[in-house]
Amino acid sequence: MVLLGHQTVGSHRPGPSRRTLSLALASAAAVLLAGTWLLIQRHNERPPWAQDIAYEAGFVQGNRVRHYDRTGQEVKDLLAGGCARLRAEGVGGLKATYDPDLWVDGCLAGAAGRQPERQGLFH
Repeated sequence: MVLLGHQTVGSHRPGPSRRTLSLALASAAAVLLAGTWLLIQRHNERPPWAQDIAYEAGFVQGNRVRHYDRTGQEVKDLLAGGCARLRAEGVGGLKATYDPDLWVDGCLAGAAGRQPERQGLFH
């Protein structure tokens, strides 16, 4: 079929060959795999944002105690050194082991009813 005003029929340019496309995809997969391997080797079991996780886990723990404490006695206990005792007993779990001091700071902030200090992308 010839369009009006065109005397020749042209075809579209062919894309990359299957070989070139396969090599490009294999190279991209190898780079992605190498990057993932380096990230795992660097951080192992500890995530890159472990300090934030430790603080927020402590904050959630202290905040829960504050909200569920009807008499106020447990909150007083947390503020008088109970957060450090909980950390020493292992109540904070794995997240408290990332940075134990920040977990205690978060627990104290949550128990006191303060806004979390370390929250968001920029702190």
